[in-house]
Amino acid sequence: MTSVFEKGTYVLCSSHGVCRIDEITKMDLFQSGEERVYYVLSQVDHGTSRFYIPVDNQKIRMRALLSEEEAKLLIKRIPEIEKLWISNEKEREQAYKAALQTCDCEETVKIIKTLYGRKQLRLENGKKITAVDMKYLRLAEQQLYGELAVVFSMERSKVEKYLAEYMEEEKRAAEW
Repeated sequence: MTSVFEKGTYVLCSSHGVCRIDEITKMDLFQSGEERVYYVLSQVDHGTSRFYIPVDNQKIRMRALLSEEEAKLLIKRIPEIEKLWISNEKEREQAYKAALQTCDCEETVKIIKTLYGRKQLRLENGKKITAVDMKYLRLAEQQLYGELAVVFSMERSKVEKYLAEYMEEEKRAAEW
């Protein structure tokens, strides 16, 4: 079994966010008598957490991080990316969950835009953001901002400000 990624590669993992591949090793993790090849991952935000993902795993999606050019194009396209408007609460949560599992940045942006809009609307009506919305907003931001932080070699805490400043510049440029 050959692995798709190499040791030291940063990946986006659907279940763990942005991770670095620390090792690729053969082991019999469940003592079944059969060795499998595993990626040994550590989360970028939580360096002490290590995860073992079989190279041939079909359930957990992993992909290489965007290149800097791809990330810049994504950011440029953010104003064009549509929100997800699903009125049924349970269907909405399932849509958020499914979108995050794809590891698709545009889907993650849709979630963030949707939940920012819902949050603003609720605050304007004197209500708090729901626990479900807060959970998925946090997960989506963690996924997107974590990836952009690694791609642009910046602290994760500065990514949101970077995006806000970029959007403000684009807005001013459009007004010219």
